[in-house]
Amino acid sequence: MADAATVLPGSLVAADLAAVRLQNPLTQCITNTVVTGFTANTLLAVGASPAMVEAVEEAGEFAAVADALLVNLGTLSAAQVAGIRAAVDGATTAGTPWVLDPVAVGGLRFRTGFAVELLDRRPTVVRGNASEIMSLAGAGGVAGRGVDSRADSGEALDAARSLAAARRCVVAVSGVVDYVTDGDRVIAVTGGHPLMTRVTGVGCALGALLAAFLAVDPDPVSASVAASTVLAAAGEAAAERAAGPGSFATALLDQLHLVDPDDLAARRGVS
Repeated sequence: MADAATVLPGSLVAADLAAVRLQNPLTQCITNTVVTGFTANTLLAVGASPAMVEAVEEAGEFAAVADALLVNLGTLSAAQVAGIRAAVDGATTAGTPWVLDPVAVGGLRFRTGFAVELLDRRPTVVRGNASEIMSLAGAGGVAGRGVDSRADSGEALDAARSLAAARRCVVAVSGVVDYVTDGDRVIAVTGGHPLMTRVTGVGCALGALLAAFLAVDPDPVSASVAASTVLAAAGEAAAERAAGPGSFATALLDQLHLVDPDDLAARRGVS
């Protein structure tokens, strides 16, 4: 645990989940082709409304009316870069909160350069695995193998704090333990299950959940912690019912739909 760890009451996590279900935030996702369907179903299951609008002709206009925006660089293309730039322009003008998920940065120059460009546009939250966050923070020799991290989330904590402070954003590092920091506060989220790493798209779906929770909670630290906690709780419950990765994917969507805010308030305090 980091020396500056703080505690987020479980009641705040529960309140954020209840707000998502009540307000049904319109969440624009520009994400990778591998996970588009799973991401949309994840948002629907938790109570948000997904919209996969990425064409350059309309991405900016849509971001201005959406409640939140996710930018995921997983299967980046030149056309998608144009759509992302338009969407970020629209979000910035309208004050729409947005999440940058810098998938696989560090090992490929095209996406790494574009991720740095997007950092200059001030995302509300940057979410990534340890290798991605360390690469963005300038730590050398830590590039992941594709989407897989070569470091533990705890190893990336100093880099996450530095990145958050330098870019004046919140950084969420995913791993066995998830960490959320604004450069000052650090909150760890435990829980989840190893099966969450055996289904493609769970990490990317977390980026979308972060965006949806940002739409209902003006504090990006507590919104990020709440989203991570809800996914971890749903993952634990899904693993109890699944026979393997295939049934786990279905069970995870079911449990995101079923997770009870009162249960979160009663049993979860995250620190």
